[in-house]
Amino acid sequence: MNGKLVVIDGIDGAGKTTQIELLAKYLADKNIPYEVISFPRYEDNLYGQLIKRYLAGEFGEKNSYLIALAYAGDRALAKLTIESWLNTGKLVIANRYVSSSKAHLGANLPEDKRTEFIRWVSELEYGTNMLPKPNLTILLDVDPLVGQKNVQGADIHEKNLKHLEQASKIYLELSQAEENWQVVNCMISGKMRSKEDIHKEIAALIDKLV
Repeated sequence: MNGKLVVIDGIDGAGKTTQIELLAKYLADKNIPYEVISFPRYEDNLYGQLIKRYLAGEFGEKNSYLIALAYAGDRALAKLTIESWLNTGKLVIANRYVSSSKAHLGANLPEDKRTEFIRWVSELEYGTNMLPKPNLTILLDVDPLVGQKNVQGADIHEKNLKHLEQASKIYLELSQAEENWQVVNCMISGKMRSKEDIHKEIAALIDKLV
């Protein structure tokens, strides 16, 4: 594949969608061919609809392994589309990816169960489902309390500050343990940096990649 897969990830309220919109304009201005895909795709398929119901709290007791199958199924249905973009040399920007399941669903588990779960998710998505691996994962690191305020808590993840704190912890651990991660600190003096300032740092990372 001649293209590159870039994942923009982070907890809720980190500014992923905003940064992807700025990045898309930046790439268009530089005439770099790109595509954007966002996960979960809530209305596109039955997996996405199931995830939406889970996040609404419909299923009560959480089982991270079973819910991970829904997230993985949604991404598996996008595999051929992503590969076709990569095969034509495009830069593919993913809003959340496999790393999101590892962090958010891992946060539902006791700490001593997380390593096994994260390994299982990798085997499921990159092994069994053979998803393309990211060339770069950009983690937007934000204070969980600030992130929660940014989204004002709509789903069971966003409403739960402890969940966001644990997910943030796992994201940072993944950034150290896995290949091709870059962390962008979105905070300064306890507040969010400007979106333009964060964008400049992301754009510099993209320039190095392409």
